[in-house]
Amino acid sequence: MSAADPALRQELAELIISALNLELRPADIDPAAPLFGEGLGLDSIDILEIAMVVSKRYGFPLRSDDEHNTLIFSSLDHLAQHIAAHRTL
Repeated sequence: MSAADPALRQELAELIISALNLELRPADIDPAAPLFGEGLGLDSIDILEIAMVVSKRYGFPLRSDDEHNTLIFSSLDHLAQHIAAHRTL
């Protein structure tokens, strides 16, 4: 899988920080680090919040029953790649 678009990755990092009220800068989020547990340290409630803001911002649903969620939310890079492939806005 190729690296995500840097501009989209930056925008997504800003969106995550804003949505979750994190005290981080976008550059503090390692694009390849896990979003869950170690890495960014998010939990399932945080992921639901991200799914809602991503759906609103980019115009497509991130469904809780998607079999690819583990991969989609595995890192900022993977989430950005998924958004680039599916966005309608």
